[in-house]
Amino acid sequence: MLNLRLSEKVRPKHPDLQQAILWIYATVALTLDYYYRFDARIGLIFYLLLPMAMLVAFRRPLKLYGVTLGDWRRGLLLTVGGWLLMAPILWVVARGPAFVAYYARFWRMRGAWGTIWWAALDLLSWEFFFRGFLLFSLAEMMGRWAVLFQAFFFTFGHFSKPELETLSCIVGGSAFGWVAWKTDSFLYPFLIHWFVTVFTIWVTTLP
Repeated sequence: MLNLRLSEKVRPKHPDLQQAILWIYATVALTLDYYYRFDARIGLIFYLLLPMAMLVAFRRPLKLYGVTLGDWRRGLLLTVGGWLLMAPILWVVARGPAFVAYYARFWRMRGAWGTIWWAALDLLSWEFFFRGFLLFSLAEMMGRWAVLFQAFFFTFGHFSKPELETLSCIVGGSAFGWVAWKTDSFLYPFLIHWFVTVFTIWVTTLP
């Protein structure tokens, strides 16, 4: 038992009221983001700092919510594999008019380095929220099914983006959740998601 990953152990149970507060907060944060379009700095507050503060206030170790290197060997392997898998897919998909209309502006507004740093800041909080805070709190109730269930929330968070991207979030969000589950860390889905975003934006700028 001691050799099992955190995600495969029997996770500690917390009071139902705490669980309800976490899920209500997640729903409210996503709803506010939909209507008010959080930028990366506001997202850092709502998707990273406030959720972490709630977990600390409830005396929940952040390590149990993906704030750890986890299985770093497997994590690095899955990260590089994710990059290699997604690059050719994005090379084709990101050239579509809906993606160009939505994403090309980011490169024009921020340039190469600005886009890289903006994506890193934005997705660090985004990935902790879904693949740390939500995934491992949902796991208390539904075990491995949390990998799929957090992808539903992830899909809702993409309603303002291109239709094909939003529809793909059930699969993509589940894949990110699976990586977090297998490594006990949100850092590796973050690295994959960061690459996907930056690569997509870059491809939309090509002639």
